Amino acid sequence: MSVAIVWFRNNLRLHDNESLTKALKNHSIVIPFYCFDEILFSTTKFGYPKIGVHRAQLLIESVQNLRENLRKVGSDLVIRVGNTASYLKHLSLETNATTIYTQKEITFEEVELERRVERVFNGSIEYAYDAFLFHPDDIPFALEDTPFIFTSFRKLLERNTSIRPCIALPSKLNNLSNRIQKGTIPSLNDFKFSNPIKDNRSVLAFKGGEDEANNRLNHYFYESQELLLYKEKRNGLIGADYSSKLSVWLWNGCISPRHIYWEVKRFEHEYYSNDSTYWLIFELIWRDFFKYTALKNGNKIFHSYGINGHQNLVNPNPEFVNAWIRGKTGIPFIDANMRELAATGFMSNRGRQNVASFFVKELQQDWRVGAEYFESMLLDYDVCSNYGNWMYIAGVGNDSRDRFFNVILQAKNYDSQGEFVRLWIPELNNVEKKEVHHPWASPKTLFNHLDVVDYPKLIILPPDYWKKHY
Repeated sequence: MSVAIVWFRNNLRLHDNESLTKALKNHSIVIPFYCFDEILFSTTKFGYPKIGVHRAQLLIESVQNLRENLRKVGSDLVIRVGNTASYLKHLSLETNATTIYTQKEITFEEVELERRVERVFNGSIEYAYDAFLFHPDDIPFALEDTPFIFTSFRKLLERNTSIRPCIALPSKLNNLSNRIQKGTIPSLNDFKFSNPIKDNRSVLAFKGGEDEANNRLNHYFYESQELLLYKEKRNGLIGADYSSKLSVWLWNGCISPRHIYWEVKRFEHEYYSNDSTYWLIFELIWRDFFKYTALKNGNKIFHSYGINGHQNLVNPNPEFVNAWIRGKTGIPFIDANMRELAATGFMSNRGRQNVASFFVKELQQDWRVGAEYFESMLLDYDVCSNYGNWMYIAGVGNDSRDRFFNVILQAKNYDSQGEFVRLWIPELNNVEKKEVHHPWASPKTLFNHLDVVDYPKLIILPPDYWKKHY
C-alpha cells in the first residue's frame, strides 16, 4: 500500500483542492496533516506579532472545520503545533509515507519552510498552485515578463487564458490508523491570547472555515443578491453587505478564487450580469496580479524601495506610529478606521487606502512598518496583496505615480453624514455633521467643550489642501 501525506497550508478546504485530489488518485492511504508552525507566532522585523488574536481565532476555527469535514468523509486531520519540518519527518517515518502533497507558496518565509521540509524528507514533494485564479502553467507570458502595469496584465490574461474548472469535493477518504496520534486543536490560550471581546459594531460576525466561506458566498450572491450592487457599494464603511468580505476566507484557502469565479459565472447565467458581477472578478484578477508580482520580484516586495527603486522621505517617529495604531491622531476618519481594525481585525478597502496614505505621505513613516502592523492585525492578511497594496500607496510598487489621498475630501465623499466616524468615535457624537471630520476647525472652541474633552488634538498641523474642504 502506498502512503501519502497531504500537508494543508493556506488551502484549508476539501473542495477544489488539487493536492488532496492528486493524493487520493495516486495512493491507497492518504494522511491529512496541518501544523500551526512556530514561525507564525513569532514577531515581525519591526516587533509586531505576526498574527494577532482575531486572525489566530479565525485560523483555529478554520482548522477545526477542516477536521470536521474530513471526518464526514471518513478521515481525520493530524494536528501539530511547532516545527512543521520535524513533525513531517517523524510522521513520514511512522507511516512509511513516500510522497507529500502540498500547496506551493511564493514568498520568503513560506518558501524557506518548504526547503526545510525538503531537507528532512526522503520522498518526493508534489506542489500545487491552488491559490491562483489563473494557473501559472496557463499564463501567456514567462514569469520574468509579467507585465508591470495591472491593466496590461489583466487584458493579456482575459484575452488569452481560461480559468480552470473547480475540482469536485471528495466523497470518501480512507480511515486513519488508530496508531497515529491525531493531536488536539490548540486554543487561543495556548498561543498566549485572551479571548477577544466581541464588538457589536463589527461589519460581520466573522467565523473561520470552508462551511462559513460557502455560507457567506451563498448569502452575498443568491440570498441577498448584493453581488448585483458590488461596484456601486464597494466603497462603503458600515454593514455586512457593502462588499463580499470573501477575502476573510480567501487568505487561508477556506475558499478558492476559482470557486468564486465560477459561482459568479453561474449567477450571471441564472440571474443577471452587470458591471458589478464583472467587478468582483476584476478584484480577483488584482489579487492574482499581486501574486505574480511577488513571484517575479521575490524579496524586493519587502524592501523599503520596493520593486521600482524609489526611496520615500522617511522621518521615523514612534509617537506618530503609536498614535496611528491607537486611533489617536486627532483626524476622525483615520482614527475611526484604525479603531475598527483594532477592535475587529477588519477594515474597508477605502479605509485601508486612506490610513496607508496618511501614514506614508502625511506622517512620513516607513511604509513597511504600516504593512507589518496590518500583517499582525488583519483578518484577511494575504502577504502579496498586503505588501502589493502598501507599495502601491507608497509609490514603490507597480505604479510610481503619487497615490495621495486627501483624508478630509475622502471623509466628506465616503462618510458625508459622519455616521462611520461617530460609530467608532463616540466622543464626537455631539459634534455637528459639518464639523465632525475636522473638529479642530470648529468655531466653538471644540476642545474646551465638555462632550469631547477625551478626543485627542491633531498630531500634525493641518495642511492647506485640507482646509478648502472644511
